[in-house]
Amino acid sequence: MFPADFFALSDFGDDLDTGFSDDKDLLKQKRKPYEVEFKVLSPAEIEREQLVQVKEVSAILGLPPESAAILLRYGRWNKEKLIEGYMEHPEDLLEGAGLGTNFEGTAKTEVLDDFTCDICCDEGPGLETYAMRCGHRYCVDCYRQYLMQKIKEEGEAARIQCPGSNCNRIVDSKSLDLLVTDDLKGRYRELLMRTYVDDKDNLRWCPAPNCIYAADCGIKPRDLRRVVPTVRCACKYEFCFGCSLADHQPAPCALVKMWLQKCEDDSETANWISANTKECPKCQSTIEKNGGCNHMTCRKCKHEFCWMCMGLWSEHGTSWYNCNRFEERSGTDARGAQAKSRASLERYLHYYNRYANHEQSAKLDKDLYLKTEKKMTSLQSQSGLSWIEVQFLDTASQALQQCRQTLKWTYAFAFYLARNNLTAIFEDNQKDLEMAVESLSEMFEKPVADLAGLKVDILDKTAYCNKRRVILLSDTAENLKKGIFCYWESMKNLAGAMLMFQIGEWTFNVEW
Repeated sequence: MFPADFFALSDFGDDLDTGFSDDKDLLKQKRKPYEVEFKVLSPAEIEREQLVQVKEVSAILGLPPESAAILLRYGRWNKEKLIEGYMEHPEDLLEGAGLGTNFEGTAKTEVLDDFTCDICCDEGPGLETYAMRCGHRYCVDCYRQYLMQKIKEEGEAARIQCPGSNCNRIVDSKSLDLLVTDDLKGRYRELLMRTYVDDKDNLRWCPAPNCIYAADCGIKPRDLRRVVPTVRCACKYEFCFGCSLADHQPAPCALVKMWLQKCEDDSETANWISANTKECPKCQSTIEKNGGCNHMTCRKCKHEFCWMCMGLWSEHGTSWYNCNRFEERSGTDARGAQAKSRASLERYLHYYNRYANHEQSAKLDKDLYLKTEKKMTSLQSQSGLSWIEVQFLDTASQALQQCRQTLKWTYAFAFYLARNNLTAIFEDNQKDLEMAVESLSEMFEKPVADLAGLKVDILDKTAYCNKRRVILLSDTAENLKKGIFCYWESMKNLAGAMLMFQIGEWTFNVEW
């Protein structure tokens, strides 16, 4: 279902926070309308950020660094709100964070002669024990086993509680350093870093497999109606900062989510209907094949034809006729409902098939890209060109993949657009990019022997494809920011459970 406020085109002010920095005018001039400001952080940089904030809070509140770190994690690294809360109700905040108000003493192990561990029931003499400031003391072996289970098996680090019954005290980093092995310390710091990124609204992990980088972007959730915040990781993977899906420009996250859900719900049904229904060759009525027999008779015009070739049945003979007939509804209402359902299906399939086609083409282009280096090597040996001179194939291959990805999502976006002049302009830009991409793809697939002679044409077409992509994305991004695109309207009398759209003279109500 569409969000209730998704269609309100005038609910936002002119000053949209898009994550752009006003004090970087030079960068803003170079940045295209569909680009956002971001930076990529390495694990070392992420850890450095945490340490800086811990030191600041520790100095301001006069707390040990390990306690300040627990407070920051409890407050999801909202430093200002945390300091304000501490100044107003320090005891409540410390208790809620699992610290308590006792900061006296130093964390250390003690060897006791008269002690029995409540976990393993081992007892002295000479038993090495450990207790945090809460006073719950256990033998070091049990404490280590407990911490290892929490970190290694449960993946917990930020909120590991004391093993004591009903104790909410959090194990700090200093205590953990005393008790666990070096390899477990590394895993502990890694988990803390992941928690830090997950808690910060301006940080996202790169979703590429095995990538260790995170992106820092100032886009707020409320901006995602009008901005598609694509970021490029250091690993060269491009993804949306808003939803962490692969780059889906120009479609906003809300539309992408609905489109993917619709495809998941409807594509199998649509494929079944496409395979199992056809239109009468004479009167174009929709007919469902409900048996094995290929002899079809249209209920409306009584035209007899072959299901396989759609030709006259009289030319096939009558020996195949032995099928059961499905009892369909008849009459004007049935035909009207059928026509509306068919029109709705055809509209969806128009956009879905083109979306899926570009998705498939992008995969084929990617396979082609994997073979590009081999093709470049062959071209170099056959034409006498240097390795630098054959790089135009690599450039063209990358442009093809990027443009296919954009074209794929233009069809998902167009599916939800209402018909008006703005939509017509969008589709013109879409058409220009699509024609350019198909032309470049055709040249790129020529035999290696022909590629040297096509170098200038391929370079020109690559540049043109990139230019058309920039025009399409820039124009769409500017219109999104202005909030002037019109989508299907939410029908208030049905509480948003139905959607209304028009095709020609028809107005259809479609369940979502």
